Order: sequence, then structure tokens, then C-alpha cells
Amino acid sequence: MLLTREQLQERLIALHQASLELVKDVSLETLLERIASVACEQAEARYAALGVLDARGNLEKFIAVGMTEREIKRIAHPPRGLGLIGALMNAKEPLRVPVIQEHPLSVGFPPNHPPMRSFLGVPIRSGERQLGQIYLTDKKNAPEFTADDEKIIQMLAAYAAIAITNARLYEQLKERDIALTRRNVDMALLNGIASTLTSSLELDEILNKTLGLVMNYMRVEAGEIFLLEEDGKSLRMVLHRGQAAEAFWTRNVFKMGEGYIGVVAETRKPVVSTDLASDMRFLREAVVKAGFRQIACIPLLSGENLMGVMSVATLGTEPIDDRNVEMMAAVGNWAGLAIENARLHANARRLAVLEERQRIGMDLHDGIIQSIYGVGLSLEGALHSIETDPQDAKQRVQHAIEGLNQAIRDLRSYILDLRPRQLGSDGLMSGIKRLIAEYRANTFAEVYLTEPESDLKDLPQGQILALFHICQEALANSAKHARAKKVQIAVWMTDERVLMEINDDGKGFDVEAMQANIGHGLSNMRTRARSVGGDVEISSAPGEGTTVLAWVPRETHP
Repeated sequence: MLLTREQLQERLIALHQASLELVKDVSLETLLERIASVACEQAEARYAALGVLDARGNLEKFIAVGMTEREIKRIAHPPRGLGLIGALMNAKEPLRVPVIQEHPLSVGFPPNHPPMRSFLGVPIRSGERQLGQIYLTDKKNAPEFTADDEKIIQMLAAYAAIAITNARLYEQLKERDIALTRRNVDMALLNGIASTLTSSLELDEILNKTLGLVMNYMRVEAGEIFLLEEDGKSLRMVLHRGQAAEAFWTRNVFKMGEGYIGVVAETRKPVVSTDLASDMRFLREAVVKAGFRQIACIPLLSGENLMGVMSVATLGTEPIDDRNVEMMAAVGNWAGLAIENARLHANARRLAVLEERQRIGMDLHDGIIQSIYGVGLSLEGALHSIETDPQDAKQRVQHAIEGLNQAIRDLRSYILDLRPRQLGSDGLMSGIKRLIAEYRANTFAEVYLTEPESDLKDLPQGQILALFHICQEALANSAKHARAKKVQIAVWMTDERVLMEINDDGKGFDVEAMQANIGHGLSNMRTRARSVGGDVEISSAPGEGTTVLAWVPRETHP
């Protein structure tokens, strides 16, 4: 039955209006149902359906119109792409059949499927690619679908192809927008972590800020951090944030392989539980009673070294997805590195304190203590002169008083700036001459000095201080231990070094025996020389005196 011109015009106008509505709809699910309904109306069909193919050409979705939900549920199975449906999936042209059961490709209907007679199928194509198909069955008021019906549905299929393509593009844009939003959130977390880890070397601050950022990112109610103990066999909780602190603190130490914390530490892999109540590996019943349902634990690693474990727990039921766990793992690697850096920094500070204490001890020993010892020698000489030479004794006492006053001034200066003042600002040779003058005044020994042919004005201050203190220590040892009568001091230079030799005629000592239990003063001399790139050689023997040979580089040691 052919349509009149007026009927065809009415259908074209209705089709045009329907197509305008189609291109407005960007939701694929509602769009597919709308296309099927329009096709059913335009072809006057009792039933209509729309099949959509995936990227591989398989039937992905099948939307039916004309049957109730109850009728659809009673059908044994959805279409499988066989029979006429399968033929249309591989066709470029429409397929119009008066009686479905009489077509050679028909495979029949599944159980509980309503009876259908006439059939019209039109592929929905975009270029060379088939997007889906429009299926119509049971023409109303006619035994079969007409050629005009076929043309109208072909026009609808062309509109549908554009609408489906637009809908899929829109869904892809939404997916990309969601992915971009997530990526921005991820980047915000990583930037926050990076800012935290680069702005501080304080361990407590690093742990607090890192855990806080992760909890905000995960939107969880509680979090905790365990650090590996020095024994390497157990982990101790050092931080908890969020709700139910008492419940989490009921168990704050885990051994390797024990509970979630121990398992993560042992395997160095994340662990997630979405049902704490039934998970036997979770060993804190109080946390479950507090209402927590899920937990995620990740290792804190610095390269191959385990620093600890971070865990977050939530009261919610929305599963913790892989993306969140991956982000936590990335943060765990950064945080582990920051924890190790903070510990190294703390160790460096402790080492610096120890080195400073050692330097203070060396300065006190080489400076103020030696001066006080010189005063003691002077007073000892005065004691012997009180009866035989009162005037000499008086002079020695007066000199001792001046020495004590100077020691007090040096000690006060040292307390103020932690630096000894005995060297002064007149250079190395002037300082050595002052040491010699004090030595002569406090002992009965003679001291002879051989100076370098040129001055030492260009010698760095570190080298000057090292040689000054070595000379001071050597003279103190000559007076205190060697009881020397004569001391010879020689200073000279080569192209690369400044050398100083102190030789005395005292009682000497066994150098090899002394190496096993080296005195503080001898150790100080070597430490000072080596700190500026030089060294000290000591040679002595019982009854043969002692020679100290020290050298330092003329340039600053790198």
C-alpha cells in the first residue's frame, strides 16, 4: 500500500521533528529508547527494538519497545545475534520480510517470546562502520512493512547514527572530564605531599602532614602510622589521627607478619580489607566495634628499605578502589624517603653536637687547661724558692696571679663565643713566641726557635690555628710529662706545605705502647692536623726525648 503525497509529507515532518529531538538528547540509554519509539510510531509497528554494537561488532545493548517489563523478564534469554538479527548485523542494506518464520535464516524465538510475523530491519551506519540496527515487527493494519516504511526508517537510521555518535562522544568527554578531575585531585595530593616533604626535615611534622593529606584525599575517618623499630622485627604506632583513637591504641605494636600491619611490612605490598568484621587477619576487635568496616594499609619505603606502614580506615561501605590504593602507594614511597632523610638529618645533627663537644674539649684542653697547668708549675717553683730566694718566689706568685687572671679572661671569652683567644691576631709566629715566653716563665727549660725565611701571612686561618694548638700541646707535654730541660722549635715552608718540628730532651716514651692507649693530648694534635688536610708524626723512645713533626697544606683543604 503506497502512501499519498499528503501522508508522506506528514510522516516526513514528524520524522524531522523527531530527529531534532534526537540530536538534543546526549544520554545514550534514553536516546536508544527514544529512537526505538520513533521508529515504532513512524512505521506503525507493534514492536520495535534497537541493537547497538560494540567496537568489535558484537551486540552490546538491546532496547525493546512494545513489551512490558514483565514480558521481557519472562523471555528465556536476551537476543544472541543469531537468525535475522545476526544477518542484519553483517548487512549494509535493509532487510524486509513478510513472514519471519518462512525466511531461511530464521532460527525461531526463545521460550515465552511473544509471536511476531512481519519484520523490517535497517542498519544504523556511520560511514563504513555499523553502529547498530533498528528492528520492527508486526505491521499494524497491514500484513507486512512497505517500501515507504523502509525509506522512512532508513532516514531515521541516518539521524540515529549522528545522534548515537554524538552521545558516545559526549560520554567519552564526560569520562575524560571525570578522569581529568581525578587527575587534578591526584596532582593536588602529590603536590601537597611534595611541598610537605621538601619544606621540613622534622619527622613529626612530616608524619602529621602526610597522614592528614592522605586522609582528606581518601575521605576516611581515621589513619595511623607505624614505624619500624631498631630491632627490625616489630613496628610501633607513632601517630593516630581521626576518630576512635582509644580503639586503635588498644594494639600499638605488631611483629613482622602479624596482622595487617605486620603482613604489609613483611611483604612490602598494600593490603585492603572491605569487611573487617569477618576478616580474621585484622587483630583489633575494638576498631570493628567502633564501627569501622574497611581498611587500607601500604608500606612506607625508601628504595629497598622499609621505614614503616601507613593505614587508613573508614566507616563507609563504598569500596576502596585500586586507584586510591595506587595513590597511597605512591605517597608511601615519597613519605618513606622523607622519613629516612629526616632520620639522617637528625643523626647528622647529633653527630654535629658530638663533634662540637669534642672540639670544645680539645680547645679547653689545649688552651685554658694548659694555661692553668702552667700556673701550677710556676707556683711549684715559688714553693721551692720561698726560703732560699723570697724575691724570686714573690715574682713567681705575682706571675701566677697574672696567669690565673688571664685564664679567667680566656674562659669568659670562650663561654661567650666558644672560641679560645690565646692565639690573638698577630699571626702564627707571634702566637708561638707568646707560648715560648709562657713556657720559659713557668719552667726551668730553655726554648730555641727557628723561624721560616718568609712570613706566613697567606696561610689560611684553619692551618694557623692547627699549628698553634699543636705547638701548645707539645710544649705542655714537654713540661708536664717529659720534664725536658731544652726544647727546639723549627718552622719552615716548602712549595706545598708548612712544617713545624718540636724536639725536646725529656725522658721520652714507648711510641708503640702509647698507640694502644694514646693520650688525649696526642690524639688532639693528630685530629687538628688532619682536619685541615695535614698530619702529625711522633717519634720517641724512653730516655731519648721526643720529636713532634707536624705539617699542614699551604692551601685550604677541600
